[in-house]
Amino acid sequence: MSTSTTSPSPSARRGARSCACCRCRTSWTRFEIVSKPARRHGYTTGACAAAAAQGAARMLVTQRRVETVAVALPAGFSATFALHGQRFDAVFAACYVIKDAGDDPDVTHGCEVWAEVKANPPQPPFVKGGSSSVEIVGGVGIGRVTKPGLAVAVGAWAINPVPRRMITEALQEVFSRHPSPVSCHCTISIPDGEERAKRTLNARLGIVGGLSILGTSGVVKPISTRAWTDTIDTAVDVALACGSSTIVLSTGRTSEVVAQRYFASAEGLPEEAFVMMGDHVGYALRVCAAKGVAQVVLAGQFAKLLKIACGHEQTHVAASELDLQILGGWLQHDPRTARLAPLVAGANTARHLLELAAADRALLELVAGKVKAFAAGVVPGLAVQVLLAGYDGQVLYFSGSGRG
Repeated sequence: MSTSTTSPSPSARRGARSCACCRCRTSWTRFEIVSKPARRHGYTTGACAAAAAQGAARMLVTQRRVETVAVALPAGFSATFALHGQRFDAVFAACYVIKDAGDDPDVTHGCEVWAEVKANPPQPPFVKGGSSSVEIVGGVGIGRVTKPGLAVAVGAWAINPVPRRMITEALQEVFSRHPSPVSCHCTISIPDGEERAKRTLNARLGIVGGLSILGTSGVVKPISTRAWTDTIDTAVDVALACGSSTIVLSTGRTSEVVAQRYFASAEGLPEEAFVMMGDHVGYALRVCAAKGVAQVVLAGQFAKLLKIACGHEQTHVAASELDLQILGGWLQHDPRTARLAPLVAGANTARHLLELAAADRALLELVAGKVKAFAAGVVPGLAVQVLLAGYDGQVLYFSGSGRG
């Protein structure tokens, strides 16, 4: 797939930014130095679906062949995608984007992500201006959700909320500029998706019939352990140089944003205090201890924190597996949570268990306590707190105060 970005990648843009504080001269450009050689990022199935949908919509309303489209990504920049298989008539258009996972290819790398857009009702003329009603469904090779505990409801197509929003916005961007159908029907499909899905955990998770349309940023960042750990080193240096004695280590961007909002007013932590450790939990803790950080906050969502609680220093799916039975044993042997233990048998995922338990505070305290115990074993003497971020952007629990 031929793709290009109209502005630098998130890591490159962050690398060009200077430290916001006035007490040091450390520049974020150091990220670029330690992360070389740079590895090529790719794009999520959600970004590819949005690009294909936009291309099909443009061909439908202009009745002209479209070769490329530019899509605004949640990561904060735009990417240009090449289109293939273009076909259209007065009431229908379709095309596909070839999924490019960059230098970290996964099972979806190279697949064709198709979008078909049909006017509804299927007849011109189109209405000029305004927005159209959009219905997004899955087609061949897209799975359906059959078990609870995922980001999508049981019975729905496995098109996650952020990709669904991206597809809708891509369509509306076209419809706002051209005479358009009052409503349209958009079908996303991956012709060999069902076969590819056999090499994933989809069936175990209750996603049957194909792949999921995923992604929260639109970008697939290649996993380079050395580059990531070097970046953690540098980020901690920057935070300390800016005078922050507390470092917030997050497992991902979503939990980082939740933590930033939470601590912005109460603690007044500078931007530099927030370090995305990703899956490198043990490494990040040891770096903080070695560099003399006074306090660390581990921020993450329930499933990731549960992995840490179970003793995994590296939480990437390839290096760790989450066993809910371990949690079941903890629940059973703690008088505060014994009543929750039977829920484990009916839980499909950690997220599902959290939902079944209605985010019970005793459950959250138990897991947070296990996370702190794990951290104490890795870096004795380092003060560690835990922030549990909810799946809807809220703080479910913070061990450092009564808030949350």
